[in-house]
Amino acid sequence: MGKSSKRGGCWGWLLVAVILALIAGAIFLTLRKKFGHNDDGGVEPVPGPPGAIDKKYSDALNVAVQFFDVQKSGKLVDNKISWRGDSAMNDGSQAKINLSKGMYDAGDHIKFGFPMAFTATLLSWGILEYGDQMDAVNQLESAKDSLKWITDFLINAHPTDNVLYVQVGNPKADHNCWNRPEDDTLMRPLTMVNTSAPGSDVAAETAAAMASASLVFKTDDPTYSSTLLKHARQLFTFADKHRGAYSESIPQVATFYNSTGYGDELLWAASWLYHATGDDSYLEFVTGQNGDDYANFGSPTWFSWDNKLAGTQVLLARLTFFGGNGNSENSGLQRYRKTAEAVMCGLIPDSPTATTSRTENGLIWVSEWNALQQPVASAFLASVYADYMLTTSTASISCNGDKYRPKDLKKFAKSQADYVLGDNPMKMSYLVGYGKKYPQYVHHRGASIPADESPTCSEGFKYLESEDPNPNVAIGALVGGPFLNDTYIDSRNNSMQGEPSTYNSAAIVGLLSGLVTTSSASKSFN
Repeated sequence: MGKSSKRGGCWGWLLVAVILALIAGAIFLTLRKKFGHNDDGGVEPVPGPPGAIDKKYSDALNVAVQFFDVQKSGKLVDNKISWRGDSAMNDGSQAKINLSKGMYDAGDHIKFGFPMAFTATLLSWGILEYGDQMDAVNQLESAKDSLKWITDFLINAHPTDNVLYVQVGNPKADHNCWNRPEDDTLMRPLTMVNTSAPGSDVAAETAAAMASASLVFKTDDPTYSSTLLKHARQLFTFADKHRGAYSESIPQVATFYNSTGYGDELLWAASWLYHATGDDSYLEFVTGQNGDDYANFGSPTWFSWDNKLAGTQVLLARLTFFGGNGNSENSGLQRYRKTAEAVMCGLIPDSPTATTSRTENGLIWVSEWNALQQPVASAFLASVYADYMLTTSTASISCNGDKYRPKDLKKFAKSQADYVLGDNPMKMSYLVGYGKKYPQYVHHRGASIPADESPTCSEGFKYLESEDPNPNVAIGALVGGPFLNDTYIDSRNNSMQGEPSTYNSAAIVGLLSGLVTTSSASKSFN
């Protein structure tokens, strides 16, 4: 009986110990959620100058920047793409302006001003945030060259204050033709917005492109920078004073790049103009009634060529991190920062407010058309925001009471980049030219036709239908991406998944530049 009593006492103490351990574990998990994930004791260290190079991201960046060379129009200078040549040399001639430069947006031969301008804005942002990282792996000058190829076009596309040419070519005729841009003999009509047919969205996006690019070239070429800024101011005034969506003024453009509203572009452009000028009128624009009308405070959105709100929120949150002129305490800017943090919380997979718009393998997935646009653009924003936090020793953000650190955002950014580069169920890189396996049947006219062939419009369709892989590699092309079930059909006719675009390339270049090495964020773009 005595032995039984002793054994029972031991079991009792063991039970108490187990209960206490469970309680302690629960307390630990609660505190970990409340005070920070991946917590290793305090604020993460502030990065210094560019550090060790991550070869994977460096190699991928070297590939990604080359797609801009693939897409260039006009008289090619120092052409690096062996199968490309001069094209569209007479663009703009009917209006006595030179629109030969610029870039084809995707796999066809139309110059769409709206996505082209967004490509320039996003590429500028990547350079401004991560130029030192780009320079550390010898990609900065290439990125600047590609940016200027677009902005040279945009300057010429804006011949007077209230006129902007927003499209070169006839999309319907172009899509009934499959040939190389060097052999294109179709008529290339011009489409414009003006006071009678306004386009606040495309005009404001072009203003954003010019304002952001003016910061990129401010030191290297002050005269060119001033020219860009002059055009940016004029275009913003035009966009603001003559409001209207370009796809309502010109219904035929809606088939390809339909704008769902212009308020986001007005805020986006004003944000860039404030960064470029320091003119308080632009800050008042975004923090006043226009912010109330268009900013969608408190509601996260997806960053894309059509919706700039998430980008605007991060860009304006930047001002609250790095201060100056009382911006750290500006209540209007704080509303943008709060919404930017809601965007970040939605991206972190284990956040209580995490979006469910993901594939089973963790890729952000919003649309079956051009599926990689949102994950890559979101990952770029997450990387940028993490660097703002690291540079200012900001320990964490709060997601419904749970704390997340900069490394959580960087982990998310890397997960999206790694998926793109081959860490996915297909075991395939979606960045053409990177890795051992990547798409061979990219939906791209020039890549699909041998360089020594010059088929007519109708003759060229045999190359669209060919079962042979593309004879030319569209190096750096980021294809549309996988379906929700993480699968990809490598077929030239599958434009939904297989067509690349310049704006996706601008996003992946910015993202890879942010991951290639560590560095502090620049406290000012000026």
